[in-house]
Amino acid sequence: MQLEQGLKQIDIAPLIDIVFQLLIFFMLTASFITPAGIKVNLPRTVSSETAQDESVNIIITAENVTYLNERVVTLNELKAQLKKNKNKPILIRADRRSSLGRVVEIWDAARDLGISNINIATIQSE
Repeated sequence: MQLEQGLKQIDIAPLIDIVFQLLIFFMLTASFITPAGIKVNLPRTVSSETAQDESVNIIITAENVTYLNERVVTLNELKAQLKKNKNKPILIRADRRSSLGRVVEIWDAARDLGISNINIATIQSE
């Protein structure tokens, strides 16, 4: 009487084929997924104009805290202060790690109030 001992070796060739097919599938589908935003490499500032001293300075820190005249303000308080100073230009000093959305939010608030002279501070590269 001869007993069947089962397979002594497992054939892994089909398993390798399936793994490679999955790898190819995920590589191809990942290349078709495009990010939601547009990638833009911002240029360095070679020459810049000096802002006037009578401009309203708005500072945005890396933590997205907004300062007006070295005082923490909310967006509504900022709008009220900007409404009083409509004729003065605005200088936004945003940290490079601050949210672009916060900068645009302040920019839009100033434009809604009719302020057209809005500047963003940059560091001049050498």
